Amino acid sequence: MKANRGQIEKALDAPPSDIRFFLLYGPDEAGSTALARRLERAMGPGAERVDLDVATLREDPARLADEAASFSMFGDKRWVRINGMGDESLPAVTALLEAEAAGNPVIAIAGALKATSKLVKLALDHKGCMAFISYQPDAREAEQIAMATARENGLRLPQELARRIVDLANGDRALMGIEIEKLVLYLDAAPEQPREATAEALDALSADNPDSDAAPLVNAVLGGDLRAMHKELNNLAEIGAAMASVIRPLLTRAMLIANIRADFDSSGRLEAAVESAGKAVFWKEKGLVTRQVRLWDATGIARVIQRLAQAERSSRGGKGLGDLLVRHELLAIARQAARERA
Repeated sequence: MKANRGQIEKALDAPPSDIRFFLLYGPDEAGSTALARRLERAMGPGAERVDLDVATLREDPARLADEAASFSMFGDKRWVRINGMGDESLPAVTALLEAEAAGNPVIAIAGALKATSKLVKLALDHKGCMAFISYQPDAREAEQIAMATARENGLRLPQELARRIVDLANGDRALMGIEIEKLVLYLDAAPEQPREATAEALDALSADNPDSDAAPLVNAVLGGDLRAMHKELNNLAEIGAAMASVIRPLLTRAMLIANIRADFDSSGRLEAAVESAGKAVFWKEKGLVTRQVRLWDATGIARVIQRLAQAERSSRGGKGLGDLLVRHELLAIARQAARERA
């Protein structure tokens, strides 16, 4: 069944026993991911989460129904999550809905599926499903999202700073969340210890070294060129640039690749998907971006975004090893891209 925002939020906060499958899709994948976290919170910290990928469901369509009906080894709650789902998973979802018993909620983040998608039609028509489409927020909505996210983490964010964060992140909800998290860590904010965000704090975290150009490093890491990556890292070290400063441009490019990849997977036309990204792809780098989209599938680039976000948290929070940790993550990402090139 089709859900509006109020209905999907209510259902994810307290999963109804008659809903077996939640489908979150649409161009705002970060918005879908934020909704999925509501189910994670509802299930509780002790719940067992089972992550399935599309390849597993394609090879074994019965696996999804089996996992939805299985009991946790530890007697806790259990739930199933799938990322990057599309029409190839239709047999698995059909088996889930036709099974005699389920019990464990299943949630899928599917990206920008077409209205003609068989998976979307099934989720909209079946009473055991709940489907919600997330669109990219406009500027005003994005500011409200930024302020609400900050408030949940104990940070009072004035509207003018929210507007700056929206501009920095180009309206992308995931990147906005990372910018806010950096402020939260920098100001030592928490729900029980609220802090006021300041322009000075945002300036300190947003300042990029003017002598450094991260584009060659971004292309080397995400393109799997290990030799070029090491050269660029040495160049950054020579001018004294902090490794944390390269994470944002890497995240921006990774999010761009994820969005183009989702469009490509949906349409099957890579050049059109790159063109649809508009000015987000600099004309001189269209060839590089196109090759990077070919290297990274939806699951792989999602892992890259997670790794970069974790590196950002660790470097800003003082809980990691700083530059060494960021270098380790960049090397791991570049090696994976190099394997895909081979």
